[in-house]
Amino acid sequence: MPTDAITLRPERPSDHAEIHAFVKTAFETAKVSSGTEQDFVETLRASPGWLPDLALVAVEGGRIVGYVVLTRKTIDATSGPREVLLLAPLAVALDHRGRGLGARLTRTVLEAARAKGFDAVLLVGDPAYYGRFGFRTSTDFGIANTAGTPDIYVLMTELVPGALAGLTGTVDF
Repeated sequence: MPTDAITLRPERPSDHAEIHAFVKTAFETAKVSSGTEQDFVETLRASPGWLPDLALVAVEGGRIVGYVVLTRKTIDATSGPREVLLLAPLAVALDHRGRGLGARLTRTVLEAARAKGFDAVLLVGDPAYYGRFGFRTSTDFGIANTAGTPDIYVLMTELVPGALAGLTGTVDF
């Protein structure tokens, strides 16, 4: 079924239990998973960085088939704290993978963030997948990670060209 038959909208409090179960199930078949992604969503939702308008569900036939979240994240820049957004998690139902839904969710949430005035996004993920959205290693932007995650998987993109120019610092997850 084409992804245009799927509705994207911000999550609602009434979706929380379904989102928890959906994210858990989606990551059971992911290439990389800690097994705690559903709990991470709960932690993000309870954090001061939570942005309810940037937590999107993809719904088809009354069922959640995709989910993506952007939350505020601070980089410890040499010039002082610098706010960016963290994209995590992105989840797509197994029976909907490979049909463009993850790309649609990603493009939609990045555009929504840009429209709200945010200028950069950070994530930990597959560079081959996220490169198509303009993500490059954070070290390309002068940002090192202190979490021990291999640098090749810590990615950033500018929503506004030049937004990260001259920035140096670190980020932890």
